[in-house]
Amino acid sequence: MSTGEYDRLMRANQANWDARTPVHVASRFYGLEQGLDGERWFAPFEWEDLGDLAGRDVLHLQCHLGTETLAFADRGARAVGLDFSAASVAAAQDIAERSGSDVTYVQANVYDAVEALGERRFDVIYTGKGALCYLPDLTRWAQIVARLLRPGGRLYVLEFHPLLNALGPTPAPGEGDELLLRHDYLGGAGPVHRDASRTYTDGPAVEGATDSYEWMHGIADVVNAVTGAGMTLHRLRESNELPWQRWPEMVRTPAGWWQLPEPRIPLLYGLLASR
Repeated sequence: MSTGEYDRLMRANQANWDARTPVHVASRFYGLEQGLDGERWFAPFEWEDLGDLAGRDVLHLQCHLGTETLAFADRGARAVGLDFSAASVAAAQDIAERSGSDVTYVQANVYDAVEALGERRFDVIYTGKGALCYLPDLTRWAQIVARLLRPGGRLYVLEFHPLLNALGPTPAPGEGDELLLRHDYLGGAGPVHRDASRTYTDGPAVEGATDSYEWMHGIADVVNAVTGAGMTLHRLRESNELPWQRWPEMVRTPAGWWQLPEPRIPLLYGLLASR
C-alpha cells in the first residue's frame, strides 16, 4: 500500500474519531458526569510496572479524552497527551480544566509527534487500550517512540490482546453469545474496513464520518518493532480482565474489572521496555 493510501485511511480515521467524540463525552461508558476517576481505567499491575511517576515527564500517545492522562497528573507527573482528533483534544482540555488538572494536550498524528512536540523528551511514554490498531506501521511508530524517550526512558503499552480483536465486536442482539473467531489473529493482511454508526459506548448514533480502518498486530509484531528500534524489553504480561463488561456472562473481579468465568483467555497484554 502506498504512502498516499495510508494517509487517506488515517484521515478517514481522524474524521471518524472527531465524530465519535461528542458521543463518548456524553456516554455512561466514560461516566464523566459521575466524576473524573482516571484510575478506574488502569489494571493494578500497570502501576507496579510504571513505578513512581512523581516529577516525571509522561507522554500519553493517542490519548482520546485524556481519562488516563489525568491519572498520571494526579500521581505527580508532568503529563502530556497527544491525539490526532481535534474534537478529542478539545474535549480532553475541557475535562482537565474541570478537574483542576495541569495537563498539556497536543493535536498531532503519532507519526508527526517528534515535530509536534519540538525539543520535549520524556521519561515515560504510555499508550494502548485500542490505540495500536489504528496505526498501519509499527516499525515507524517504535522508531518515533525511541526518539521521544530520554536515555533510560520507559515505554509502556497496555493493549487489547490480538485474540480479543480476532473475536471481533460485541455480538449484536440475536446473534448469540458464542466466542467466535471473526478476524485474523496475525497481522499483515491489510486494513479492516468498518462502517458503523455505533461505537463501543452507549449513546446515540455517530453523525457524519462512520468509516474507519484498523490494522491487526500480533504480539510478535509489537515486540519486534520495539526491539528493532533499539529498545530493551523488560516484561510482557497477559491478563484475562477488561475494564468493561464486553460479554454479558463476564463477572466482576476484586479489582472492579471484568473477566469471563470460562474459558480463561488473554484479553489484555502489558509490555514494558526501555531505551
